[in-house]
Amino acid sequence: MLNPFFLQGSIGEQNLIQDLINEQLKIYGVEVYYLPREYITEKTVIKEVIESQFSKAYPIEAYVDTYEGYGGQGTILSKFGIQELDDLTLIISRERFESYISPFIAGTANTKLSTRPKEGDLIYFPLGDRLFEIKYVEHEKPFYQLQKNYVYELTCELFRYGDEIIDTGIDNIDDNVEEEGYIQTLQMVGFGSTASAIAGIVNGGVRLVKITNRGSGYRSAPSVQFGAAPGSGTTATGVAQMISGIVDFCESDPNLLRVQSVTITNPGSNYTTPPKITFRSNKGSGAAATCFIGDGIVGIVSITSGGSGYAAPPTVSFAGTSSLPAYGKAIIQNGTVTGIAITDAGLNYTSPPQVIFSSPVLTGFGTYFSNESVIGSVSGVTAKVRTWDAVTQVLQVATITGSFVAGETITGQKSGANYTLRGINTNNIVDKFAENSEIEEEADSIIDFSELNPFGNP
Repeated sequence: MLNPFFLQGSIGEQNLIQDLINEQLKIYGVEVYYLPREYITEKTVIKEVIESQFSKAYPIEAYVDTYEGYGGQGTILSKFGIQELDDLTLIISRERFESYISPFIAGTANTKLSTRPKEGDLIYFPLGDRLFEIKYVEHEKPFYQLQKNYVYELTCELFRYGDEIIDTGIDNIDDNVEEEGYIQTLQMVGFGSTASAIAGIVNGGVRLVKITNRGSGYRSAPSVQFGAAPGSGTTATGVAQMISGIVDFCESDPNLLRVQSVTITNPGSNYTTPPKITFRSNKGSGAAATCFIGDGIVGIVSITSGGSGYAAPPTVSFAGTSSLPAYGKAIIQNGTVTGIAITDAGLNYTSPPQVIFSSPVLTGFGTYFSNESVIGSVSGVTAKVRTWDAVTQVLQVATITGSFVAGETITGQKSGANYTLRGINTNNIVDKFAENSEIEEEADSIIDFSELNPFGNP
């Protein structure tokens, strides 16, 4: 027979047990944050979640049932790299959730099942500064004491990031995924300066190289060798510029290269007849070219200031009196001009010409907001902002829909921030635990898979 001093299900008795449980959770528990998942995009047939976000965080006390430490397999080394497989079991008050959290998320757009904790939502555990995903919610344990249940038992696993947007406004929570997933680093242009250089003129130098046969079968650019200059003259030097994608009877592989042109790095001097030019390479053959020499041509160009902020190579012109003008192409690295490749050294300059560079694009304003969408003006590619450093002009983005194009402007859809894209780091997959890149680099030092047969002679 049941104890006659208990009514076995009265509201007063149930409330007493609930109050005692609430009090113990506040004494022995820890304060965690509950993050409800907001479903942005789903497949209509199988309800697969394509895009979701977490924009709200609610503090609630919870008892850590795995008091001896994290459960699960812990840290393991697998074929996917080093993985953290920690589990966490938490107990929270049913009444506290239903009276404190449920009213805030009820009716919120894209939020499902606000009456209880649901699988897929997140728990921020401040003691380890970690995010855990709820995998199962047990609501019948302990089993109907005085005909009612009073707690939820949450079985959680360490959250594995999958391009979700986490923007709760609480830095300690949001920074957990700032360096997770695939991230592209974009070097923007907000300010810059114009490059400058000086040029000399020489007599009897190579002013122009014309390709008479592109050759075929090259896997890399061949070295360019000019015939030696007579007497005390200087031998010319140059660099082969390659082209790919040409398929004909002589070459069926579009990935192999051919010589498209030769840029002059030093025209040499004192040539009385055009020197012979040869192309040397272990892979590929057949390239041929003809040299033209002249007096009063542009010699070596020395960069006096590389400038800054160039998103694309600036145009180069040579101002001076001549019978034929000189032409060249600027070479940039990290937004700075590092050299000039001469395509035509001109002819009959009476004095050293003035080297004129176009100015860099100096537009750039505003501050990108965290997690806002940005769009490229030329490519139309969209992405989500992770971080923005106004000092270094570095923008980190994720959830990218395509490939940005250097030189286009990147505009924030909320902030209105607008900067020109100078350069892209396309290989910036960030994972605090995986060591796949390091393993691959070590493997490449053992076996060179760029060879046709890495295990022996072809």
